[in-house]
Amino acid sequence: MVTKQKSDIKKYLRLNRFPHIWCAGCGNGIVLRGILQAIDDLGLDRDKIVMVSGIGCSSRMTGYVDFNTLHTAHGRAIAFATGVKHAKPELHVIVVTGDGDCAAIGGNHLIHGARRNIDLTVITLNNSIYGMTSGQYSPLTPYGAFGTTAPYGNIEQAFDLCDLVSGAGATYVARTTSYHAAQIPKFVAEGIKNPGFSFIEVMLHCHTYYGRKNKSGGPVQMMDWQRDHAVPVSKKGTVDMAGKFYTGVIKHEEGPEYCHAYKELISATQRRGKP
Repeated sequence: MVTKQKSDIKKYLRLNRFPHIWCAGCGNGIVLRGILQAIDDLGLDRDKIVMVSGIGCSSRMTGYVDFNTLHTAHGRAIAFATGVKHAKPELHVIVVTGDGDCAAIGGNHLIHGARRNIDLTVITLNNSIYGMTSGQYSPLTPYGAFGTTAPYGNIEQAFDLCDLVSGAGATYVARTTSYHAAQIPKFVAEGIKNPGFSFIEVMLHCHTYYGRKNKSGGPVQMMDWQRDHAVPVSKKGTVDMAGKFYTGVIKHEEGPEYCHAYKELISATQRRGKP
């Protein structure tokens, strides 16, 4: 029996930046490990990787990885990443963002990145709250849940980001959780290989703010909740989805990629000459 050799993902880390700032038990480290495992599985050249982030707990991830990195303005990670990919289309551009960062102030960038189908891999860490700035509710906070800015309960409906980007034009869309950690490297690797806009939502726990405000327990209890409420998309139509959510590959199809189409447009214009 052949045993797969354990990956040394520490080689992708800036170990001099540790210890990290995340709370003990935070799910961000689970996602970071999954991303690094995907990169290792694909055998990518770290000098050909650019990781871009905005502002928030998840966005501090760029400070810990030994790639080309950009820690950008709040909500603007996809805009910066679009510029990088457009200037250097040969690079693998990975965006790490949070639910507040990409669905609120960065919502339009998310929609138009998907609409253009530009070759970015966007990984959204959805902990249903603004974790870095004291627990305000976000566009992904469930209806009725509590936050520091929703002390009597949130009365706004949450986005389904996977449905949103699917409708906007993304060609690869998947969802998993911090409990289903083994799925993260698979989905991230598939997203990187997809020649278009790839979106992976990882639902994870923020026990420090969301858990305390909503009496959801600690990391173990919140991950157990993920396990009990996740439904594989293969069971669509067969399960009562009240209070539940789908996991798995939700969309995977081909479509024209923006940088490639832009290059072809330039070539066609040059062949025709000036009008």
